[in-house]
Amino acid sequence: MEQLSCVFHRRSVRKYTGEPVSREHEELLLSAGFSAPSARNARPWEFIVVRDKERLEALSTVRPYWPMLKNAGLAIVVCANLRDYQGSTKDFFIQDCSAATQNILIAAEGLGLGAVWLGCYPTKEGPEGVRRILEIPEDIIPFSVISVGHPAEHGKPHPEIVEERVHRDKY
Repeated sequence: MEQLSCVFHRRSVRKYTGEPVSREHEELLLSAGFSAPSARNARPWEFIVVRDKERLEALSTVRPYWPMLKNAGLAIVVCANLRDYQGSTKDFFIQDCSAATQNILIAAEGLGLGAVWLGCYPTKEGPEGVRRILEIPEDIIPFSVISVGHPAEHGKPHPEIVEERVHRDKY
């Protein structure tokens, strides 16, 4: 289905051409993140756009699977600001920030960009390293890092439905 091609064709892209990502595309990616649903409309996310090559290089060393950041056009760090969360909804920041991250990934595909979700939270070294490099306050949680660039590779689509993993009306 052409209307959903950005969902069905989205793949984790780890190799980039080196061409810069435009400010227009950056704004559209951020708009996609801000358009995500959140529990009780808490919208706990904050985004850090990283274009500085020295910071991208430093981020690439935080975790073993992050070296593609060295060649990315930019990175978007999705952070959770829990200052305004109330009561029992606090732990929903995980779903909320996941939804924002996924929106950005799908938007990148729709724009012809490549992107990959780099897991940060809940590891210890991810948030600590990102916090140190990007000077993030202690009460803000670096949740995910999204590496974005113009793709130098294209992955193969996954099967649309895996029937053995679909249960109808009961398990």
